[in-house]
Formats: sequence, C-alpha cells, structure tokens
Amino acid sequence: MHTRIKICGIKHRDDALKAVEFGADAIGLIFVEKSPRYASLTDARVIAESLPPFVTVVGLFMDASAETVREALKVVPLNLLQFHGEESPEFCDQFDMPYIKVLRMRENVNVVAFAQEYPNAAGILLDTYSKAGGGSGQTFDWSLIPEDIPLPLILAGGLNPDNVASAVETVKPYAVDVSSGVESEPAVKDHKKIEQFIKEVQRVG
Repeated sequence: MHTRIKICGIKHRDDALKAVEFGADAIGLIFVEKSPRYASLTDARVIAESLPPFVTVVGLFMDASAETVREALKVVPLNLLQFHGEESPEFCDQFDMPYIKVLRMRENVNVVAFAQEYPNAAGILLDTYSKAGGGSGQTFDWSLIPEDIPLPLILAGGLNPDNVASAVETVKPYAVDVSSGVESEPAVKDHKKIEQFIKEVQRVG
C-alpha cells in the first residue's frame, strides 16, 4: 500500500494544483490566524474548489472555537479536519466529520494511550513538539514511535526531500505531511521541492 502524501500550509491555488499534479493525495489549509501559512476562508474556498476529484482537502485548526470550525465548514468544502491543539475527543467528535488528531512528540509521551483517547479519529498525526505548536522544521526521534498504534499514523515534523525516504523506510507511516520542508521561505512553496519530496516518497513507499 503506497504512502499517502499531504502538502500542508497551502495559501495559493497554483501551489495546490502543482502539488496535485506531482502526485499529492491531500492539501492542507491552515485556519490559524497567527500562522504565516494562514489561509482566509475566501482564499481557502477558491483553492478547494479548484481541485480535481479524489484529492482530500484538510482544514487545520488549533484550539479554535466550535463556531470558528463550523463557519469554515459552511464556506470551504473540506473533507477532513485536523486538530492541532488541546482539543478533547468530545470537541473533535461534534462536527460529524472525519478528523485527525495531532500529538506533538517528546520523551515520555504515550502514543498508544493518546490514540485510544480518540477512538473516532481517522488517524493520529505525530509532529515535533514546539512551543509555537507546529511548523518548527525540526524532526523528532522516530524511535519513540511504537509499532502498535491503533489508528493510521501520519508522520510530520521536519520532513523534507532529503530525509523523507528514510522516514518512510524507518517508520512505515500510513501518510507523511510536509509544510516548511517544501518552502523557499516561510509560507512560500517551492514547486521543485514539492516535486522532489513526492518523488522520494513514491520511490520507497
């Protein structure tokens, strides 16, 4: 089974279309206003509506209010929600939408227990811990990942064209997620890096 690929932090329609052309399975739209990769609902809708069938459109939220999430769902045709903060299982479940829950990795984190807290999640995304909450561009120790996670594993955190093949071979995740690793500067996607990243994933997984 091939490793799925999500290109996150998309702000421009052209970047989304190029990512899909190169073989991305999913596009991530960030609805966190403090993020340099923040996409307004208007821009996000334009991007989402421009995509061809069978591309998953993911909306990323971080400790947003339920009203904020519902407003985004009204405006943007999202297929999947991604919760990147301290959201409870009850909060995540209330939207009747598939969702993935993010766990920021550091030592002594019990990944299996965390996944069991979110039995209705479509998957668990493991990212590098940072006080900013994400987009650190740093990897974490992949040996901390147990093999018996009861949900599909999405690997993020510091992935780029140079290390993603090793990541896929080592962790064997269901999917990989990249944002800053395919940028020329914060929030500016580099199409050559996106193409290289996807080719590396496809080469090994």
